[in-house]
Amino acid sequence: MSKPLDLVRSIKVKLGLLVAVSVTLASVGAAVGAVGSVPVWLSIPVTVALALGVTQLLAAGMTSPLREMTAAARVMARGNYSGRVTATSSDEVGELARAFNRMAEDLAAVDRQRRELVANVSHELRTPLAALCAVLENLVDGVAEPDPATLRTALDQAERLAALASDLLDLARVDAGKAELSAQQVPVAELLERAVAEAEVIGREVRYDVCVTPPELTAQADPARLHQLVANLLDNASRHSPAGETVRITAARTATGWRLEVADEGPGIPVADRDRVFERFGTLGEAEGGGGTGLGLAIARWVTDLHGGTIHFVEPEPRSTGARVRVDLPNQAVHQKAEEQVMTKPVDSPVPKATSTPTPPPPAARVPESGMDLLFGAFWPDARVPGKLRAVLYSLAVGLLAGIILPFRDLGLGTFVVLAAAGGVILRFSVNRRSRFTQACAALCFLLASTAVFRDAGWIVILCFFAGGAVCVAALVNGRTLPAFVLAGIAWPLAGLRGLPWLGRSLQAVTGLRASAAALRTVVWSVLGVLVFGLLFASADAIFAKWVGALVPDLKFDSFVLRAFITVAVGGVVLAATYLALNPPNVEPAVGSARPVARRYEWLAPVLLVDAVFLVFLAAQATASFGGHAYLERITGLTYAEYVHQGFGQLTVATALTLLVVWAAARKAPRTTAADVAWLRGSLGLLCVLTLVVVASALYRMHVYQQAYGFTQLRLLVDVFEGWLGLLVVGVLVAGLTLRANWLPRAALLSGAGLLLLLAAINPDAWIAQHNVDRYAQTGKVDWPFLQELSDDAVPVLATLPPDVAGCALQGYRVSDDDWLEWNLGRHRAQSTLRAAHNAPAAVCPAVR
Repeated sequence: MSKPLDLVRSIKVKLGLLVAVSVTLASVGAAVGAVGSVPVWLSIPVTVALALGVTQLLAAGMTSPLREMTAAARVMARGNYSGRVTATSSDEVGELARAFNRMAEDLAAVDRQRRELVANVSHELRTPLAALCAVLENLVDGVAEPDPATLRTALDQAERLAALASDLLDLARVDAGKAELSAQQVPVAELLERAVAEAEVIGREVRYDVCVTPPELTAQADPARLHQLVANLLDNASRHSPAGETVRITAARTATGWRLEVADEGPGIPVADRDRVFERFGTLGEAEGGGGTGLGLAIARWVTDLHGGTIHFVEPEPRSTGARVRVDLPNQAVHQKAEEQVMTKPVDSPVPKATSTPTPPPPAARVPESGMDLLFGAFWPDARVPGKLRAVLYSLAVGLLAGIILPFRDLGLGTFVVLAAAGGVILRFSVNRRSRFTQACAALCFLLASTAVFRDAGWIVILCFFAGGAVCVAALVNGRTLPAFVLAGIAWPLAGLRGLPWLGRSLQAVTGLRASAAALRTVVWSVLGVLVFGLLFASADAIFAKWVGALVPDLKFDSFVLRAFITVAVGGVVLAATYLALNPPNVEPAVGSARPVARRYEWLAPVLLVDAVFLVFLAAQATASFGGHAYLERITGLTYAEYVHQGFGQLTVATALTLLVVWAAARKAPRTTAADVAWLRGSLGLLCVLTLVVVASALYRMHVYQQAYGFTQLRLLVDVFEGWLGLLVVGVLVAGLTLRANWLPRAALLSGAGLLLLLAAINPDAWIAQHNVDRYAQTGKVDWPFLQELSDDAVPVLATLPPDVAGCALQGYRVSDDDWLEWNLGRHRAQSTLRAAHNAPAAVCPAVR
């Protein structure tokens, strides 16, 4: 498959074009964003993402041949030369790739010849060795007498072995293309009788019938090679003939030379397989009379070609089902051209080279290391995730939906629709979507996103969105530990960089959509027709234009640019999460075995000292409580409200640090004896109990401070955070009692997000407004500007104030004119009250007290 820059013939020009296109795109994107009044925090990442995407698209294929060559070279080092490099470019890297492929082919040919040589020698050694061993065994066992004939047969086989040793030198000449035939007049009958005698010595239970016409027939040939041909044909026929049957060998003169035929009474060879049996290892299997190595007939063809003849199987004789092989040889060995074409490859048959010799199976596909692989290493291998064009299209569709819905609208139903669509796409492609943890996280994310529909308080909705993002990435990587959650959060933005090769593979799939070309053309022409005629009718009819305006968003230049940037930004974020779902990184660190300290006091003494500090602190708290406000002011010079506000932040930090102390002590404490476990549970359990008392103290301090100075979103949020820390301490206590803490990180994540969801469920702005109204009723103190800054969620509560001050509290609230995509329960419930207050006379608010 060709790449965008394949036609460029210089790698330097390619790099220059790449830099020029990227810089131009970044500059144009920044300029368009500035003209369209796109916020900087949105325009910069979108511009950078587009530049990186175009760079990846254009750079596809520039360095992939180098990575493929590296992988192929590693495979070649293990003896497999089947690897090839994709070379489509015209630059220096492409030329190098093509040269590498030629080198690989040459190495494969050399390796094939080496293996062929070993196979040939092994096969040729086997026949004379078997005959020699048979003769010697007969002599040793006394079955045969050491008469001259028997000794002559043994000597013939030994001489044949010696001849094979000299054949090794001939094969070396063959590799050099300089093999020669030693042609002379050979009596055919004598040659066949000697070959039959050797075959009979091997001990096959068949008979041999030799017929030579005329009996004095001679041939101009190399006697050793010709003997090699006949011996292999007899060996093949005797192996396939049933016991007691006859192998017929006939030789006769022809017009151009002479013909040799060997026929057996075996199962025969199907017509479709008569050429294949001459290939190396071209046996038909044991079921059809196998047992050989598949080299005998290949060697026979080589010898025939060497003499300028032909060999093939023909129809069997009448009343026979066996195989009949026919060899036609010329009067004089014609080896000049055959020497050049055949001898350079010792036993190559005329069939294609790919089938003449078995090649080892290709190794398991190994992904060449890309620049991203080297950058992210084992933390995030690409694993050659297949490109998924649908994932890209779905993400782009979500981005387009966001570009249509989100601009110029408040958080509401439309926001929830976009988030739900994004979550559905991400979950659809997650490899961990069947995990119970992932499914629970998906349900929690759905509920967190729904806060946009029910609450107008932007601060709690945004916090729920962030919590949903944290839960989402933890679910995508199926994390189990706190470091895994942190790495997952870092991996989401990095996925925009890590997934660039995958994005390139996905976009390349567009070229494979030829089967859907008609459908694509239909869509394009349909959209074009609707657009042209819709614009014409909209400009011709005001009612039609009004209807179109209700369906189509405002497409002025500024709004179009903003919508385009939001489309790219949201689509890119969803696409990065989709890649994270398809290929989660290895976020779980390699957990090494904890190395406990050698002596118990090394961990116990610090923990007991911390326990003592907690006890002294709680004693001070008890003294302040029982001594009263007068005692506290006399000792510290602070009012009680100032006293409790002073230490809330420190107590929150102390609670968090306690969890760290418990974790460190649990890892370092030995557990070899029951006493070790008892001290561990006792000291850390006491620390956790004291920490819960500190949590209660901190919550009480915040309550007192709120009663004195009022209720705000931040004070409510820190209350929830401190309560969550207390919940974690309880979880640590349970884990210590059961000595199983692997569930704790996930429980902490889900409980934190669940508490935020619970906070949204209680309507925090309404809760804050109610407590400030109650405080006003009791003390007459209230901060009117603060109440006027609350969200519409607080309006029903503020409307319960006395009529003379209710209008003051509701000043600053506006009557919204939301469309259905901005619908929100909090704003909807406030509208009737706000309309009435808007029509009432303006109230004069008293000073803040």
